[in-house]
Amino acid sequence: MPLLAVLLVLLGATELTTAPTARADGSGSRTVAISIDSLTPVAPTQSDKITISGTVTNKGRSTVSAGHIGLRVGGLLSTRSEIDDIGDRTPFSSGGDGPELNGHTQKIGKLQPGISREFTLTVPAKDLNLDRDGVYPLGVSFSGQTSDQQYERVLGIRRTLLPWQPSGAEGKKTKVTFLWPLISNTHLTARTESDQQQTPIFPNDDLAAELAPGGRLQQLVALGKDLHVTWVIDPDLLATVEAMTKSYQVAGPSGKNVPGRGQAVAKQWLSQLQTAVDGKEVVALPFGDPDIASLAHRGGDLGHLQSATELAAMTVDTILQVKPRTDFAWPIDGAIDRSVVDVGTSAGAHNIITRSDSLREPDGSPYAPTAARQIGGGNTAIVADARLSTAFEGDMTRAGDASLAVQRFLAQSLMINKQAPENERSIVVAPQRMPTTSQAQAMATALGGLSAGRWTQPLDRLSDAAKAKPDPAAGRRIPGPGSYPDALRAQELPTEAFTEIQKTQQGLSSFKTILTSPDRVVIPFGSAIMREMSTSWRGDPAGAADFRAAVQSYLATLQDQVKLVEKSDATLSGRSATIPVTVKNGLLQGIDHLYLQLESTQPNRLKVTDKQPVKIDGGHSQSVKFETRAYANGPVKVHARLYTADGQQVGKEMDFIVHVTSITPMVLLVIAGGVLLLVLAGLRIYLKRKRSGSHDGAGDGPEAGGEGPSDGGDNGGGEPERPGDPAADTGTGSGTPSRPGEKVER
Repeated sequence: MPLLAVLLVLLGATELTTAPTARADGSGSRTVAISIDSLTPVAPTQSDKITISGTVTNKGRSTVSAGHIGLRVGGLLSTRSEIDDIGDRTPFSSGGDGPELNGHTQKIGKLQPGISREFTLTVPAKDLNLDRDGVYPLGVSFSGQTSDQQYERVLGIRRTLLPWQPSGAEGKKTKVTFLWPLISNTHLTARTESDQQQTPIFPNDDLAAELAPGGRLQQLVALGKDLHVTWVIDPDLLATVEAMTKSYQVAGPSGKNVPGRGQAVAKQWLSQLQTAVDGKEVVALPFGDPDIASLAHRGGDLGHLQSATELAAMTVDTILQVKPRTDFAWPIDGAIDRSVVDVGTSAGAHNIITRSDSLREPDGSPYAPTAARQIGGGNTAIVADARLSTAFEGDMTRAGDASLAVQRFLAQSLMINKQAPENERSIVVAPQRMPTTSQAQAMATALGGLSAGRWTQPLDRLSDAAKAKPDPAAGRRIPGPGSYPDALRAQELPTEAFTEIQKTQQGLSSFKTILTSPDRVVIPFGSAIMREMSTSWRGDPAGAADFRAAVQSYLATLQDQVKLVEKSDATLSGRSATIPVTVKNGLLQGIDHLYLQLESTQPNRLKVTDKQPVKIDGGHSQSVKFETRAYANGPVKVHARLYTADGQQVGKEMDFIVHVTSITPMVLLVIAGGVLLLVLAGLRIYLKRKRSGSHDGAGDGPEAGGEGPSDGGDNGGGEPERPGDPAADTGTGSGTPSRPGEKVER
């Protein structure tokens, strides 16, 4: 018992000593969350007043009293990786965060649990006492008391970055080329209305919302027109918007199409874009923004990049009246290996845009080199800075995140310049392909902060960045296939997708040969096939598969419009006859160079003319007649099929039965043989009778003029001769009266 009592006392003591710590959620520098929603100006000068605004929120379970907001300036940062770490929520450090700036605080008072308060601090830049140019961490701290610890302490801190170079660059300025992408998801299929205008059918009207005021694409154009940027455009987007400026249909949920309503915003957006790009360099991606990495790793050489590049140039020139650059390839996230480079540069794009986290610099490189460098084969790699290019990824809808992204971008650009101020360098920023509205606004704010040109010089022509003198120490080694990011590889189009794409292409190539106006089919389907390979399908494998299936299904629907009309069994009642087979053309255009073939399964019974050419106007049918010859009675199955000049079948085959009931030559020969035998038999009987008659006449003559006595009174036969007896005829036929004792021939 005494031992048990001791243990209970010890356990009780332990509970008493640990319980306060467990309940002290009002203590520590993470009790109050701080968001720095804005810092203006983003890159202040000595004469500026810096305004910082945001919110504080009590995350603890105790009321905070006597709270106030203050500013703290940390020590000068020396590396880019230190900039990366700023913003992460770490505990307050009196040594690293610096003392609170006197005279520039704001009282908050009591702050109950879960309650937020806004704050705004304004401080002259000169009061920060920054003696050296560079990047400084700027902290906003919240100090106050809690009921369990009634003394003032830091209960929360949030840090941002302050790029400081009020007097301009000490050395040479860094040239910055910023890519401004106008790319969207695939919105248009190959389907059109069954009319002469080929009215396009959209699966939905989502693009209209992006083009409308405040929409993503509208904001990109409105913000970009006043910035020093290089426009990077997917021509498919232009073609799709241009289609919306006219009459178009939107597929309804019940299968019934409804008129689209985006004509006005589409026209306005194209007009604003034409103004924005006037005098600017435009880089046109291959039509549809094909996924270069997927093609390289799984698609093989389908030959689409060349045609997509040619169509891109024509589309941009026609719609924007601008001659675009088509000699740049941009794989997803700038990730490359040798196969990606080979495919990307196969269609005349001798410049490939990559990123510094893919084509890396040698270990120990002291600074970020110029973006351009030769990689062999006459090709140039444009190595965009990874930190700057990814600065605006993530959710920028929260003001605090967007503000920190802007300050981090500016701080990194200044740090690049500070690394080697004596070297003139040209860097490139290649942000995410489809920035959201909030991301685009943050990007524009950051570029506005560089517009003063204190340590950077804007370069709004990517072609100039590609011609910049390479740094001799810059990395040129293209990474191997094992270095390609697994996460990106997992998002690629599967091999089966390219097999289906190739099948659709083959079907289109065959089908167009019979059309009198092939462009009406080739253009929409050719564009749809390019869209099937779009980079925008990454992360949406189901959507990509549905799109491919829809294209194949619609092509099959058009092919089925040219078909054989079902035929009932036929009866052939003669040695030779014609069999009609009807071909229907349900298309709006004529067909030609098509052949109809009939094949008898029993040519020894029925022989059919092999093939006949078919030419039919749109919306009509035609009966094609085939000559036949019958050799034997009975049913014969006949195959009918349509095919092109190169032997590709069109539509489905058709079988029908021909019943042969004619008298064949063999039967006629048997009948003729029987008739001949009958004729010969009759002739034989006739000749036999004739010979018999001649033999009887020759026997009577000697008896009538016999040699017996002339005065005998009998007929040699012992009977008296009777006048007029036929036996008395001589058969001579002389007609002369006989003398006494001769027969008279009657």
